[in-house]
Amino acid sequence: MTMKLNVNNEWGKLQEVVVGSVENANMPTHGSDLHAINYANYDKIPESHYGFFSQQIIEETHEDLEIFIEKLWSLNINVRRPNPIPTQSKISNGVWETTQYYTFCPRDSFTVIGETIIEAPMVLRSRMFENNAYKEIFIEHLKKGSRWVSAPKPMLNDELYQRNDLNKMTTLENEPVFDAANILRANKDILYLVSNTGNKLGGKWLQSLLGDEYKVHLLEDLYSYSHIDSTIALLREGLCLLNPERINDNNMPDFLKSWDKIWCPPMVDIDYQINRASKWIGLNLLSLDEKTVVVDATQTKLIKILEEKFKFDVITCKLRHSRNLGGSFHCITADIIRE
Repeated sequence: MTMKLNVNNEWGKLQEVVVGSVENANMPTHGSDLHAINYANYDKIPESHYGFFSQQIIEETHEDLEIFIEKLWSLNINVRRPNPIPTQSKISNGVWETTQYYTFCPRDSFTVIGETIIEAPMVLRSRMFENNAYKEIFIEHLKKGSRWVSAPKPMLNDELYQRNDLNKMTTLENEPVFDAANILRANKDILYLVSNTGNKLGGKWLQSLLGDEYKVHLLEDLYSYSHIDSTIALLREGLCLLNPERINDNNMPDFLKSWDKIWCPPMVDIDYQINRASKWIGLNLLSLDEKTVVVDATQTKLIKILEEKFKFDVITCKLRHSRNLGGSFHCITADIIRE
């Protein structure tokens, strides 16, 4: 029997977590959404970037996930998994049609703030029904007294996306959209990255949902491409890890100005076949509590700083295809109970 769902920040003691799955991982149908979000700099999406991921990527990622999950269980952390979805079956809203993506990154699909599950209105059409993979978990916690809210389902029509001026956001302000991975929680303060995967309307909707109890901080002019968790990690109250290529004294979010800062060292790059995440995916760590973090084993410089200078207990794991699949240990998890 699991406890009642509750998460207030990124560093409380982790009790229960959803870990993603690589089963049926699929590169979906090409459309204006995918072109604007994942392939904005491409004149044309390569035809090879379509269909199931290679068997090598699937098998090796499955091995890495199983080792990671075993470590979490050994620490008495309850691990939940998504139900598989038929990614090559077509979905439609009556205007567009596409195949589906994957359930590798539950962090994108939903977040928990306090005792509320919030389903995100994600920006890719292929992910519109991805939350179905987690519905059994949501229903279980609803029965325990948690609140469950789904953001307004977006239309995701062509008018939402633009590639005419890549100096501007490729996601426009036609309707509220965001991936949940645009969000970081710091108790009553919520950091929300305005980017191609989360527009300002999405942040305003989130504030309207949470009300006066929370303050949603819209972070602009930091990193326009995608999610917040390869740019900022909140390690414990008053201490953050920052990406020095994206954040500096001139654009430092007001909320973080008083915090102690770890400037992330250069990343050790990993091999990839399909570039779905930058080298900074190595910053994408998972906090198990305010003293313990899971970090990719290849990031030796970062591990040394965390252990020697800031006295963290670092648990190392491998995720060999984090760049191919677009996610590391923060992305592939969604915490649903923290003390």
